[in-house]
Amino acid sequence: MQAETYLQSGDLEKALAELKERIRKHPEKAELRIFLFQLLSVMGQWERALTQLNVAAETDSDVLLMAQVYRPALNCEVLRADVFQGKRTPLIFGEPLDWMVWLTQIPSLLVTDQSEAAVGLRDQAFEAAPAISGKIDGQAFTWIADADERLGPILEAIINGKYYWVPFERIRKIQIEKPVNLRDVIWITATFTWTNEGQAVGLIPSRYPGSEEEEDSGFRMSRKTGWRNLGNNFFIGLGQRMLTTDHGEYPLLDIREVTFDPLDILPKESVQHG
Repeated sequence: MQAETYLQSGDLEKALAELKERIRKHPEKAELRIFLFQLLSVMGQWERALTQLNVAAETDSDVLLMAQVYRPALNCEVLRADVFQGKRTPLIFGEPLDWMVWLTQIPSLLVTDQSEAAVGLRDQAFEAAPAISGKIDGQAFTWIADADERLGPILEAIINGKYYWVPFERIRKIQIEKPVNLRDVIWITATFTWTNEGQAVGLIPSRYPGSEEEEDSGFRMSRKTGWRNLGNNFFIGLGQRMLTTDHGEYPLLDIREVTFDPLDILPKESVQHG
């Protein structure tokens, strides 16, 4: 059976074994190394994925541009894991306001089982963050948030090779490419237009942190989204990222464009999950 077939059925280990056997027989084929880099990334084996990406770039010069984009992404995943384990503080895109700083303190509370304190800080931050209206694929909203309560009014992004927490209030437009490759279930390419009209092409992590460690391949491959209650009704996401508005929830990989109106001074309501 081909690795692609195993992958489609969600059997990542068998896909990996079959792919490694194909590479053993055809080590010169860069496309197999690219496949392996992507599969290892799905499985959260960042160092091994980086090795395969580098070998592919050495084998085929056409892979160099891809390597320039995804080498930093692999390194950012290590930093990202540290951020959500409370070991590091993320870079904030633009000037860090108080409510943004409060959100950066939540991961360390959650990993030490201080969910009650995390809820208090979450509520404080969400109340202070401004409501941003706009449209998501043409559907108007009066507020938008990441459905993971560690993030809310913040979007994770990799920009210029660095991992950022980007407040929605600093974005004018996000144009998200349609997923076509396996790597898109890990990082999806997006073009950002900022409120100062500057632009940047970057990556949005398609999955919530830690999804690569789940036994369920549906979470690892961004085929579904789940929620975990860490106590006191503090919910974190698993699997594909979900944006939520006053009109509903939107899986990240289904979204093509989000536009934001000029800053609204009204506070956004807390995000709730049943």
